[in-house]
Amino acid sequence: MRHQITGFSNPTIKRLKSLREKKLRKREGLFLAEGLRILTEALDSGRTPRMLVVVEDTELHPLARKIEAATVAAGGDVIETSEAIIAKLSGKSNPQSIIGIYQDHPVALQELDRTKADIWLVAQALRDPGNLGTILRTGDAVGAGGLILIDDCVDPFSVEAVRASMGAIFTQQIAQARWPEFESWLRSGPGELVGTSLNTEKDYQSVHYAAPTFLLIGNEAQGLPAEYEAACDTLVKMPMMGRADSLNAAVAASVMAYEVLNQSRQR
Repeated sequence: MRHQITGFSNPTIKRLKSLREKKLRKREGLFLAEGLRILTEALDSGRTPRMLVVVEDTELHPLARKIEAATVAAGGDVIETSEAIIAKLSGKSNPQSIIGIYQDHPVALQELDRTKADIWLVAQALRDPGNLGTILRTGDAVGAGGLILIDDCVDPFSVEAVRASMGAIFTQQIAQARWPEFESWLRSGPGELVGTSLNTEKDYQSVHYAAPTFLLIGNEAQGLPAEYEAACDTLVKMPMMGRADSLNAAVAASVMAYEVLNQSRQR
């Protein structure tokens, strides 16, 4: 059933706008996803919005009508509102005309089945939501098992990270852990930990990667702590032929993931 809301002071609008804040997202267990492509990806992955917000007096795309029908069938609400309010919810001056509100879906480390994929992405102290979203997208592209966030990373369910993931937030499992917990879990079963680092001469294409491979990417500014590098089975680096000494964290994750994928395809 549709409801029309036109006021910024409406309690529902205030509640949805609060989901832009990490603390309130955590409390509610909900997050915002914007745009027809991302919402379609969610539906194809079996995720239905708890609530749908659409621009009033707008003819919906057939895919949007399908999402609306699924939302209503699941007992969710559909809200018609103005473009100005949707802009406030999305944080963009030129928002898309549809926003979904979803239940977040973090997974406990112990729930991950490491045997289901040859590639797993691991990010330590990642700060940029665009990088995190892009790494999720890469994980989806290479068929990774999921993304494990180590220590204090940016929230994967922030509006910016969800947007950058282009729907991969719904296809990738996401677990969070402190380093000691992750290291203990990793060593309790099969898995090779490969870190990217400037502190090695080993070229990333010279290594044979054993499945499952856990690719460890460090903080954008500082890289991996020394003790984390020491815990890796292998450290590798990519050749830098110009003046730059390193790649962006998300780009490095993509290059590494595709190298591991290429090797697994040749087995």
